[in-house]
Amino acid sequence: MNKKLMSKKKPSYKISKSLNDYLISYNRKIIIPIFYEDLKRFSGSVSVYNNKEIDTLWVRVFYSDFERKEIDENLKKVYNLLHSDGNELNIKFLNVDAIDYCTFGNSKPFRVKIRNVLNDNFTYFYVKKADASRVYGLEFEHILSPYNLNFLVFEDTLIEEHITGIPGDEFFDEFLPKCNDLEKTQIAKEFVKFNERCMIRLLGDMRSYNYVIIPTHDFDQVVYKIRAIDFDQQSYEGNLQIYRPQFFKENKRIMEIIKDKLQKNSVDQYKIEERSIIAKRILSSIQRSKNILKCMISDNISKKENIKLLSQQIYSLTRDQNFKKASNMGEIMKASFDYILNNYENHEMLSVD
Repeated sequence: MNKKLMSKKKPSYKISKSLNDYLISYNRKIIIPIFYEDLKRFSGSVSVYNNKEIDTLWVRVFYSDFERKEIDENLKKVYNLLHSDGNELNIKFLNVDAIDYCTFGNSKPFRVKIRNVLNDNFTYFYVKKADASRVYGLEFEHILSPYNLNFLVFEDTLIEEHITGIPGDEFFDEFLPKCNDLEKTQIAKEFVKFNERCMIRLLGDMRSYNYVIIPTHDFDQVVYKIRAIDFDQQSYEGNLQIYRPQFFKENKRIMEIIKDKLQKNSVDQYKIEERSIIAKRILSSIQRSKNILKCMISDNISKKENIKLLSQQIYSLTRDQNFKKASNMGEIMKASFDYILNNYENHEMLSVD
C-alpha cells in the first residue's frame, strides 16, 4: 500500500462530554500536575541517535534550571499516579533521566525516562495531546486485545504507559533472519491473528514501526507475540485496507513468510480463532463494551466521506446490512462487534440504548 492512500494529516478531535464521563467512571481521568503544553516550553534540544548512530527522529529537550526542577518533580508525581496510587514517599528515589520529543507523526509525544536510583531500573511513559481517536483506540485495545493498557487523561493531556517490545521494522532487519523455521511459522501465525484483530476493531496504520514483537522464553522455545503501540489511527480513514496490516509494504517480509509457511486452511483457522477470542472478550466486558460504543456513536471522529466509504467497503465484504446503514464510526464499530457476536454461538446484538 502506498502512503498516499492515507490522509496527509488526521485532525485532532476533542474529547466529548460523554467520553469524558466514561473516562471518569472507569478511573481514566485524574488531576495531574503538568500538561502537554508545559513540556513544549523547552529552551533547547539535540538529536537522539540509536546504537548504530542512526537518527531516531527524536530530540532530547532541555529546560532552564528554574523550570527543570519543577518539571522533574511534577513528572515524578505523574509516574506515581500512572503506576501506583500517587503516593509520593518514593519520589526521592526517582530521577528523570531524559525527556525526548518526537518530531514526526500526528501525536508529537514527549517520552519521559524515569529511573529508580536505588537499583538503576528504569521505565518510560509518554505525554501526548489528548485526542478522542487515540483514547478510543487505547480503550478498544484494553477491551479487545490480550493486553491491558494503563493511561490517564486530564483536560487536553494524555499520559500513556510504555509498551515494551522490539519494533517490527527493527525485528525484521535484525532478528527475523536468525529465526528458525518453527519460529518463523509461529510469527506468521501471530501476524495473521494481529491482522484480523486490527481489522475487526478498526485500528489503522499498522506499519512495521507502529507495533512491537515480544519474544518470551518458554521451556525450550521462544514464543512471539505482536502488540500495537500506536493508536492514533483509530476509526478515522475510509479505506478498509488501512485497517489491514497485510496491505502495507512495510509488512511485505512477514507476508512472504505467511505465504511460505502457512496453508490457506491454516490462515482461515487462525482468523476464526481470533474472532472467537474477541467475541469472548466482548462478552466478558459486556457493559464496558456497550458504554464505550454508546460514547462513540454520539461522537464525531471522522469525515462523512470516510464513514460512507468504509461502511460500503465492509458491507461489500460481509453483506451485513448493519454496515450499510451505519452513519458514523461508532455505528460501524457496533456493527463490527455485532457481526463477531452473531457468528459466535448466535448471541444477541449489543443494545446500547
